[in-house]
Amino acid sequence: MKSPPSSSPSSSSILRKSHLSPFLFTLLAFIVFVTILYSDDFSCIFSQLEYSSLSGPPNSISRIMKNKKLPFAIGETKEGCDVFSGSWVHDDSRPLYEEAECPYIQPQLTCQEHGRPDKDYQHWRWQPHGCSLPRHVYFNATLMMETLRGKRMLYVGDSLNRGQFVSMVCLLHRLIPENAKSMETVGSLTVFTAKDYNATIEFYWAPFLLESNSDDAVVHRIFDRVVRKGSINKHGKTWKGADIVVFNTYLWWMTGLEFKILQGSFEDEVKDIVMVSTEDAYRMGMRLMLRWVKKNMDPKKTRVFFSSMSPSHQKSIDWGGEPNKNCYNETKIIEDPNYWGSDSRKSIMKVIGEVFRKSKVPITFLNITQLSSYRKDAHTSIYKKQWNPLTAEQLANPVSYADCVHWCLPGLQDTWNELLFAKLFYP
Repeated sequence: MKSPPSSSPSSSSILRKSHLSPFLFTLLAFIVFVTILYSDDFSCIFSQLEYSSLSGPPNSISRIMKNKKLPFAIGETKEGCDVFSGSWVHDDSRPLYEEAECPYIQPQLTCQEHGRPDKDYQHWRWQPHGCSLPRHVYFNATLMMETLRGKRMLYVGDSLNRGQFVSMVCLLHRLIPENAKSMETVGSLTVFTAKDYNATIEFYWAPFLLESNSDDAVVHRIFDRVVRKGSINKHGKTWKGADIVVFNTYLWWMTGLEFKILQGSFEDEVKDIVMVSTEDAYRMGMRLMLRWVKKNMDPKKTRVFFSSMSPSHQKSIDWGGEPNKNCYNETKIIEDPNYWGSDSRKSIMKVIGEVFRKSKVPITFLNITQLSSYRKDAHTSIYKKQWNPLTAEQLANPVSYADCVHWCLPGLQDTWNELLFAKLFYP
């Protein structure tokens, strides 16, 4: 005797009634699974398609302009999310590249090659407070290179900005075949070329942005530093035509409480030099930079960034260490969220804030000072190429020659570029 039919239809009857084959049902399930798994990446792709519409019909251009989208922006950071306020999280998936696989790192920054015994400084990721950034917001090398296609990206400043420039090259160069990339330095300008993309990433040495007696990109160890007033065009003529510019200037101004300003020309037989406070000298530099940007950068097509001061760690007493010590042998981060080192002048940060608040020039401020101040572990210290032979006294006291200004690569400056990436595409 046959059993009565079940009141609950079987899965096979559902498939028959819906005219869905088991194969099609499996395929749909797979598509749903992939969509959920890679939702962040699909979001990034669709956002990039929206950005591509800038070259489309006039109505799409006017729509984007109406929404006041910044050039290169493809989305927005979550409202209330300050990407520069956060904490460091240990992450074993880092670094984003290996030191040995990036041939563009200068020997001053290759800490592993020069004997650094630990690698923990490479395994930290910056996590903003109050928001969790999607995976693609941190750094997407493919998106970055496609955006740079036919473009020129330029870092301008001192050796710290050069380190960030090299970091960006290291983050991107693996996408480019060996025979389609090159690096060349002529005078103050270093150019990395990605031939297949018709793109360049460049660094221009100008530690004050203005003309100075320290403008030689190789021989510039001058302690009696002088900056020429109103002289930004001396260097600025080389910056014209860049699509993305990243400025920095701080360290070279820090020679004391006062600074020398040349009111005439370096060619004058008798030089007219006046002394002003370091803050006033720096304020002059900031105003001239903003004036140059306003005159030479089209806000509808280009983006300009300014990085705040890169902190040094010269005095271990700042973080509760022993007197007369510095970053040498430091392998732990500073965990005090309120830490601020004595080497980072708050008066200069105040000048930056004042000048930027009064200006209507569209420039994005990269506030890397606080997050970098926690990283006393990330400096090159003694693990770098020494350009001069060390004396017996120095060798007996490594603290005396430890570099607590520059940063190992890979390392902290990769995070600077991740935050630059976030503010470029998700302002």
